[in-house]
Amino acid sequence: MAYQGKKLINDPNAVVTEFIEGLVETYPGLQYLDGFPQIKVVLRADVSPSQFDKVAVISGGGAGHEPAHAGFVGPGMLTAAVSGDVFTSPPVDSILAAIRAVTGPKGCLLIVKNYTGDRLNFGLAAEEAKSEGYKVEMVIVGDDCALPPPRGIAGRRGLAGTILVHKVAGAAADAGLSLIEVAGEAKRAAELVGTMGIALSVCTLPGQVTSDRLDAEKMEIGLGIHGEPGLAVVDLKPVDVVVAHILKQILSPEMGYVPVTRGSNVVLMVNGLGATPMMELMIATRKAVPELLLEHGVAVDRVYTGSFMTSLDMAGFSITLMKSDPSILERLDAPTKAPYWPVAVEGNRPPAKIPVPVPPSYSSRTDEVLSQPQELTKLGCTLEAAIEAAAKELIALRDDLNEWDGKAGDGDCGTTMYRGASAVLEDMKKRSACFPCQLYILFWVLTHKLGKLCFWYPMNDAAETVNEIGATIRRVMGGTSGILYDILCKAAYANLKGRLEPTAQEWATALEASLAAVSKYGGARAGFRTMLDALIPACTVLKERLDAGDDAVTAFVLSSEAAMNGAESTKNMQAQAGRSSYIAPENLVSVPDPGAMAAAAWYRAAALAVASKLKS
Repeated sequence: MAYQGKKLINDPNAVVTEFIEGLVETYPGLQYLDGFPQIKVVLRADVSPSQFDKVAVISGGGAGHEPAHAGFVGPGMLTAAVSGDVFTSPPVDSILAAIRAVTGPKGCLLIVKNYTGDRLNFGLAAEEAKSEGYKVEMVIVGDDCALPPPRGIAGRRGLAGTILVHKVAGAAADAGLSLIEVAGEAKRAAELVGTMGIALSVCTLPGQVTSDRLDAEKMEIGLGIHGEPGLAVVDLKPVDVVVAHILKQILSPEMGYVPVTRGSNVVLMVNGLGATPMMELMIATRKAVPELLLEHGVAVDRVYTGSFMTSLDMAGFSITLMKSDPSILERLDAPTKAPYWPVAVEGNRPPAKIPVPVPPSYSSRTDEVLSQPQELTKLGCTLEAAIEAAAKELIALRDDLNEWDGKAGDGDCGTTMYRGASAVLEDMKKRSACFPCQLYILFWVLTHKLGKLCFWYPMNDAAETVNEIGATIRRVMGGTSGILYDILCKAAYANLKGRLEPTAQEWATALEASLAAVSKYGGARAGFRTMLDALIPACTVLKERLDAGDDAVTAFVLSSEAAMNGAESTKNMQAQAGRSSYIAPENLVSVPDPGAMAAAAWYRAAALAVASKLKS
């Protein structure tokens, strides 16, 4: 029978904020950004972006894995850590706040565990930061060794091995290496590491009931760090048997998880999942070291035992192996003051919090908005017509999209698109607000330090309009679709920035860059049964027709036909991304992908609106 879990907390919704407040009170080398509850960022107290002459290393993820990630912020390791709510990816604005707060001229490296939400949110933040002039690289860590190589694009989950990647990257950055060099060392470290875990109990989220999934005499092997079911439930075994099984799985040559063979040297990490006593962890370590040498011919260079990346109060542990060599050991042995590596508590106490930084271009953007002419140019009128037509088409298509999504996903694609399209139409109206009203809105936003919470579309500036559409979508759509469309807009903005009246070729180039960004961070590509199956053919035809000498309008309309044909072709595709990838292929026959149909619909509506506007 499930029961309410006991927790020493106040408000279940405030646990992350209150954890961070306690952390910075304990360790004087840490600060947090003054943006609670929305912004949950811990950073080094000694770093100022204007004076920081090293690569910043930033990581993060959902809370509930303490001490990860904030406990590994300090010289020689992370420069900042971004937290979401419990087991929830941090929002894009929090990640951006961290980038702006610590990134100097040498740029920053984002280290991200391989979960879709983390990849998308950090990816979008990276694109926006790049558009603001920051140098950003991103490394994905997927060290899970529990499951066979997966189909599709999901890949291996990021687990406790990520902490070793943090240490390698942080030491490389502290040594003064360039961004490309630090990213290279982090990527190499990620390729050398593998992790597998077991659990004796299921974790309890704050304010929720405790699951009774595991009987008293059972254990789970091959689980992740979010309380999800493992690979298998088996009878409880002695720890020596468990350790031997885990090591055999990680080192399995058939699976090829880590490049470790007889004669190799490794680093060993035995990581508690939250409720495992140190005694039990040490018992596991005591078995692992001789097992590696005697049974696998592998020598252990370093051993780290403790709780590094937990799953709230889960009882169990994970074992991580990283192939070692002199360069890896040099990074792991380099000094750090990150509190949980560990570090002594010393030094003068600086202020516990500092303001959330605003984008460096905000002041100039404010001047542009205030000086924005009220009369629309020909471009502005055309852009306005295209956006309005695209949004109205999505609104009209809501029920059809929901029906298709009910067969291929969770049935809310139309509702999600409707919400985004409606918000775009609403924010378009603010463009025509009178000048005194715009001044009042701007004053209110600035005095409340809320950044860009109010939107208006400067239609005479194509790049800024695309950028603001992305901001609207991010604000209201949420989920994977919202992030993907915001990435689409952000990448297009980066390519169109500074071009008040882009040429048709420049629009095509921006679209191509946008699709590349969506594919990069989302992992999908043509044939995966996603919105890319509509937009990639559209982009291809658009570029081909322009290169052949067609006028822009003709090329746009023809490319919209390619988008619709591409969306229809998804009826015959096997899903390899998104929720549809979990559906039996026979259930998807004759059902188009709703995301692709939505993309084709707004693209075609925009093309027809442009054609009509320019011919009238």
